[in-house]
Amino acid sequence: MITVHHLETSRSQRVLWLLEELGVPYTLKLYKRDPVTKLAPAALKAVHPLGKSPVITDGNETVAESAAILEYLVEKYGAKAKGDLAGLQPATGTPQYRQSRFWMHYAEGSLMNWLVMKLVFMTIPTQPMPFFVRPIARALCAKVQAKLIDPNLATALAFMETHLGTHAWFAGEQISVADFQMSFAVEAALARGADASQFPNLVAYKARMVARPAYQRALAKGGPVVMK
Repeated sequence: MITVHHLETSRSQRVLWLLEELGVPYTLKLYKRDPVTKLAPAALKAVHPLGKSPVITDGNETVAESAAILEYLVEKYGAKAKGDLAGLQPATGTPQYRQSRFWMHYAEGSLMNWLVMKLVFMTIPTQPMPFFVRPIARALCAKVQAKLIDPNLATALAFMETHLGTHAWFAGEQISVADFQMSFAVEAALARGADASQFPNLVAYKARMVARPAYQRALAKGGPVVMK
């Protein structure tokens, strides 16, 4: 039996979604964030030395990191997938395979860096600090966002918007493992200041994702996806 060590409002939600799609039984162990720091609890270090989520245990196996977990699950349990799930791991050497690999790496290698920075610099001015420091912190954070973070996010959003104008899913016309990897980033990008009216393809993609029954089951079990 797989156990998913799931931190609330975190990237591990995509692991739940994939398991629901595959119909693989699992046990969910939910961890709450520290109400002040918003960090994962120390209890996660008993599962994996990094003390972060997502992490799964499957018999004697302990697997951490979103992409590694998703690939592990598809390799071990995805062979019997049917219907639109039959292409979860596209055939090696095909255009779909190359697209899938690209988006698997892009999600964490490029996109999430800017989304995490956006969250951090939005949050800093709201933290406890001497009253005379707050205007300085607010101005500094606004400048970093305007000069560095927002331009890079704008480029990323435009890139995804253009791609999804010619692809139903990130690797092509069928859902693939890359969509599970990209799902959190898409939701975070649309939640953190993006003007949805400028990105109709991205909004439509999210709607297709959210409409899937397995996604809804994962949401019901794991709770909200993106930290506010």
